[in-house]
Amino acid sequence: MTEDASDQPKPLEWIGSSKKDLRVLPAEVVQVFGYALHLAQIGGRHPQAKPLQGFGSAGVLEVVEDWCSNTYRAAYTVRYTARVFVLHVFQKKSKSGIATPKPDLDLIRNRLKVAAKRAKELEDEQTQSQSD
Repeated sequence: MTEDASDQPKPLEWIGSSKKDLRVLPAEVVQVFGYALHLAQIGGRHPQAKPLQGFGSAGVLEVVEDWCSNTYRAAYTVRYTARVFVLHVFQKKSKSGIATPKPDLDLIRNRLKVAAKRAKELEDEQTQSQSD
């Protein structure tokens, strides 16, 4: 009996410095974000994952974790079938409100474009290998 490819977790792909940025966060925060990403890989959604404002549908999600009076965020997309793309992981520095700061939103928007291009490449590779 063969395993269906859809039974396999989607691979994670880290865009920009997102993986390096995750590694410097407190272990407790890394654990929450890691679990949220794992759930995304298997088609689930962490209870703290919310659609990121300004990105239309729920294709871009953000997990917010408060730890020791600091707020940390991880943004990722589940828009594409081939991968879960981790777009940005950061400590929120702004003290003015709960909104994600504009520079971080701009970075997420730019990295989403990179993820879209990469997803297209993966799709093209898949199509090419099926036609061989």
